Amino acid sequence: MNLSAPFIRRPVGTMLLAIGLALFGIVAFRLLPVAALPSVDFPVVMVSATLSGANPDTVAKTVTAPLERAFGSIAGLTQMTSQSSSGSSQIVLQFDLNRDIDGAARDVQAAINAARSNLPTTLTQTPTYRKMNPAAAPVMIVGLTSDTVGVGQMYDYASSVLQQKLLQVQGVGDVTVGGGALPAVRVELNPDQLSHYGIALDSVRTALANASVDLPKGAVSMNGEHYVLGANDQLMEPADYKPLVIRTHDGTVVHVTDVAQVVKSTEDLRNYGLANGKPAVLLIVSKQPNANVIKTVDAIRATLPQLAASLPSTVKLNVVLDGTQTIRSSVFDVKVSLLAAVLLVTAVSYAFFRDWRSTLIPAITVPLALAGTFTAMYFLGYSLNNLSLMALTISTGFVVDDAIVVVENIMRHLDQGKSPLAAALDGTREVGFTVLTISVSLVVVFLPLIMMSGLVGRLFREFSVSLAIAILISMVISLTLAPTLGRLLLRHVPHKQSEGALGPRVERAYGRSLRWALRHPKTMLVVTVFLLFANVGMVAVMPKGFFPIEDTGRLMGNVQASQSISFQAMKQKFDEINKRILQNPDVQSVSGYVGGRNAVSNSMMFITLKPLSERKHNANQVIADLSHRTADIPGVRLLMQSAQDLMFGARQSSAQFQYSVTAENQDELDTWVPRIEAKLRALPQLRDVNADVQSASLSMMLQVNRDAAARMGVPFEAIDDALNDAFSQRQIATVYGPANQYHVVMEVAPQYWQDPKTLDTLYVPATNATSTSSTSSSTNATLVPLSALATRTLSHAPVTIAHDNQFPAVTLSYNLREGVSMSDANAAIKAAVASLNLPNTILPAFAGQGAMMQQSGGSEVLLIIGALIAVYIALGILYENLIHPLTILSTLPSAGLGALIALYVCGYELTIIALIGIVLLIGIVKKNAIMMVDFAVTYEREQGASAEESIYQACLTRFRPIMMTTLAALFGAVPLIVSSGYGHEFRHPLGVAILGGLMVSQLLTLFTTPVIYLWLDRFNGRRASRNGNPS
Repeated sequence: MNLSAPFIRRPVGTMLLAIGLALFGIVAFRLLPVAALPSVDFPVVMVSATLSGANPDTVAKTVTAPLERAFGSIAGLTQMTSQSSSGSSQIVLQFDLNRDIDGAARDVQAAINAARSNLPTTLTQTPTYRKMNPAAAPVMIVGLTSDTVGVGQMYDYASSVLQQKLLQVQGVGDVTVGGGALPAVRVELNPDQLSHYGIALDSVRTALANASVDLPKGAVSMNGEHYVLGANDQLMEPADYKPLVIRTHDGTVVHVTDVAQVVKSTEDLRNYGLANGKPAVLLIVSKQPNANVIKTVDAIRATLPQLAASLPSTVKLNVVLDGTQTIRSSVFDVKVSLLAAVLLVTAVSYAFFRDWRSTLIPAITVPLALAGTFTAMYFLGYSLNNLSLMALTISTGFVVDDAIVVVENIMRHLDQGKSPLAAALDGTREVGFTVLTISVSLVVVFLPLIMMSGLVGRLFREFSVSLAIAILISMVISLTLAPTLGRLLLRHVPHKQSEGALGPRVERAYGRSLRWALRHPKTMLVVTVFLLFANVGMVAVMPKGFFPIEDTGRLMGNVQASQSISFQAMKQKFDEINKRILQNPDVQSVSGYVGGRNAVSNSMMFITLKPLSERKHNANQVIADLSHRTADIPGVRLLMQSAQDLMFGARQSSAQFQYSVTAENQDELDTWVPRIEAKLRALPQLRDVNADVQSASLSMMLQVNRDAAARMGVPFEAIDDALNDAFSQRQIATVYGPANQYHVVMEVAPQYWQDPKTLDTLYVPATNATSTSSTSSSTNATLVPLSALATRTLSHAPVTIAHDNQFPAVTLSYNLREGVSMSDANAAIKAAVASLNLPNTILPAFAGQGAMMQQSGGSEVLLIIGALIAVYIALGILYENLIHPLTILSTLPSAGLGALIALYVCGYELTIIALIGIVLLIGIVKKNAIMMVDFAVTYEREQGASAEESIYQACLTRFRPIMMTTLAALFGAVPLIVSSGYGHEFRHPLGVAILGGLMVSQLLTLFTTPVIYLWLDRFNGRRASRNGNPS
C-alpha cells in the first residue's frame, strides 16, 4: 500500500493544503510570544512584616517564628527561607513546580490570618505577601532625578503614584522604591535641653501625638440645614509644631522649639540612591513567576509616557535598566541562525543534486515544516525562546533528510527511464518505510525528555516537543508534498549532469575501502568495542557543570562593609565605588541605593554593560576588573554576579553559587560558619566567598540594675520607650495628605548619634525616685537619669538572623575562577568541609544550581538509557526483529565519543545543554544505519543475494543520500557554533556536540555498521539453526 499515492495523483489539493499550512505558520509566528527561556519559574511567594524598633533577635522570635510555623503546613512547600533584620522580617516560600501560584498565595494569606493572634500587638500592619522571587534580577529599573526637587518629594511621587500604577501592570510582581524616603516632619531633640528642663522623652512624644489628630467629628443640623463638622486638629507643617506646649511649671512654658529643631525632611535620613552618578529615586520592578518578561516590560514602557506626564516638569523619568534588551538581541540572533541553517542545508542539497528543480523541493520542505511547527507551538501555548528556536535551527538539518531521501530515490527511478508519475509513485513507495522509520525512531528519542519531571523536564519540554513536531510534519510533507512536487518538477537528465558533487571516483574509493572492512571484521569489531570504553573514559575526565552561565550584559552587586559602619561613611564609599565602576569602558550605566530603615550597611548595585559588539570583555572579565578597581577602597568589598534569565530557586546571595549551612541552634552556627568560610576562602578554585549573615555588628548593651529600677519604680517598658524615642526615628503621629500618609518622626538630632554620652542625658519616668531624680510637674511623675540605672558594655550582635526551613542557617555564596568547572569546585568544597570534622548537628549542603546538579545526576544517566530503550523498542516494532535494532544502535558510541572529544577540545563542560546534544545524536546518527539496513533487508529478500552482498550494495546505493543527510545535519548545527551574540553560552556547546558527533560517526559508521550487520546476522542464523528454524 502506498499512502503517498492519493496525494501524488491529486497535486492541486496537495498544493493547496501546503499553502494553507504556510499561511497558518506565518500568522502563528507573528502571534507567538518572545521569551528568553521557557516558563519554568518556581512558584515563589515573599512575605514581609514590619516591627519598628525591634532588633533582629526580637523580630526572629516574635514575628518570623510564628509565621514560619503557620507556613510549614502549606501543601507543596519545598523550601522556606527567612531573614530577620532590625525592624523587619522577610520570609520566602518556594513551592513545587506543579503548584499553582495563585492557589499557593491564597494558602499563604490563610496562614497569615491564622498566625495573627500569635504576633506582637505592636505589629501595626498585618504581614503582606507578593508573588515574586526576590533572588531574580529586576526586569526594569526606572530612575527619577531632578536638579531642583528634593529626594523626599521625588520619593513621594514614586511611592504615591508611580509604584501603584506599575503594580497594576499585568505581569508585575513587585515594585521596590529605593534611594529615598517619604517627606516627614522631623522633630530633632536636644538631650541637653531636655535634661535642663527635666523633661522626659515620652512627654514630648505625647504632646506631639495629641496635638495632631484627624478623627471623625460627625455632623449637626440647624435651621433646616445639615453641617459636617470639621476642626483645625491636623497639623501639617513644621511651623505648626514648633509652638506646641510640652509643659508648664511655675509660670514657665516649655515649647517644642525650646528642646528640639523641627524641620521638613524625610522619614529616614539613612537612605541614598544613585543613577549614573546623580542622586536618584529608583523604582525596581520585578515580574511575577511565569509572567512573560517581554510582555511585562512592553506593558510597562507603554505606561511610562503617561506617568512621566504626571510628574513636575523639573523631574526626569528615565529607564536606567531594561532586562529585555539582551533577551530580544539573543532571540534575534537565534532567528538569524535559523535562517542561516535553512540556507546552508539548501546549499548542501544543491551541491549534491546540481539541479535547481531537485534542490527546490527540499528548499520548500524545510520552511513549510517550520511553518507547521509554529502553528502547533501557538496552540500549545509555547513561546519563541532560545531553546525552542535552537530546536528549530537544529531541526533544519534533519527535517530536510526525509525530503532528500525521497527526491534522491525519485531521481534514481527517473534515471531508469520511468515517467515522472511512475518515478514518484515507485520511488516514494520504496523509501516510504525508511522515511517512517527514521522519523519515528528520531521522535521517540525525545519521549524520556518530555516525560522528565522537575526543572530539567519543564525546561526542555518545549525544546523536545517542538523538535518532535517539526520531524513529524517534515515526514508528512516528505511523503505527500515532496513526491507531488517531484512529479511536477523533476525530469530525467543526462547522467553526466546528475552525478552530484562527489562524483563516481569517491564512491568507488568508498567501495574499495568497504570491501577491506568486510574482509577484516575483527578489526572493525575491536574499533566498536574501543569506542564503548572510550566513551566511559571521556565521561570520567570531562569537566562537568549543570547549566551554562550566561553573559546577559547585566550585573547585580552589593557593597559589603563592616556591619558597624555609619551611614555617612557608607555613603562616601558607595560614591567612590560608583565613580570607579563608571570608569570601566565596558560599563554603560550603573544605578543603586545604600541604606534603608535601620540597615545602613545595606546596599545594592545594578550595572548595565555595553552591547557585546561594543565591548572587549565578557561579563566575568568585567566583574574581575571591577573587583580589582575597587579593591583598594578600605573597609568595603564589591561583590557581583551576572544576572541570569533562569533562577535555580529563591535564595538570595551575593554571588553565582551557594552553599548552605544549617544547625540546630544559633550558637553552633556562629561557631562553625566562620571556620567553613575560611576554608572556602582558601580554595584556589573559588573567589568572592561571602556569608550572607554576619555577626560582626557592634552592639551597645545596657546592663540595667533591676533592684534599683524596682526601688525607683521604673519599668523596663519605660527604658525601652526612651531608647526607641531617642534613636529609632520613631513615627509618633500621622499627617494625612490627599494622596498619601506622612509621619511626624522623633529622634535626637543627628550630631548626638555619634556620642555614646547622649545616653547619660536621657531621663525615664518613675513612680518613686531617689535624690538623683527630678520632678516633672506636667505628669506628676519623677524622672530618673538612665545613667543611674544602667551601665554600658560593648559587644557584637547579628545584623540579620536567617532560617532555612525553620532552622538557623547561613548561606555562603561564591563565584568560580576562570577555567574552573562546577564539578571541580564542588569536589574541592566537599573535601575542605570534610576536613573540619563537623558535628552531626551541622548540616552543610549545596544550594541553588549546585543542589540542582546533585539532584539531576542520576536522572541524566536515566535519560540516556531511556532514549536508547525507546529507540530500540520503536525499531524492533517497525522491523519486527530483535537484531536489526542492535545494528542500528551500534552507530551511537562513535557519535558519543565525537561529541565528548569536541566539547573537551573546545573547552566546554558537560552540562545539561551538551547532554541534550548527545541525546539528539542518538536520533540523528542512526539514520545512516537505518538506510543501510532497510535497503539490505529488502535487497536480500527480493534479489535472493547473500547478506554480505546485500549490505555492500546497500552501502553503495545509499552512500550519496547518507552523505547528503549527514552534511545537511552538520551544516544545520554550524550557525549555532559561529554565532557570537547573547545566548551563545547555550548555542555553542549544543552545536559543538552535534558537529563533533556527526563528524566522527560519519567517518566510522560507514565501515563499522556493515560489519556489525553481518556479525549479528550470522549470530542470528546460528541461533535459528540450533532452534531448528530456517535462518
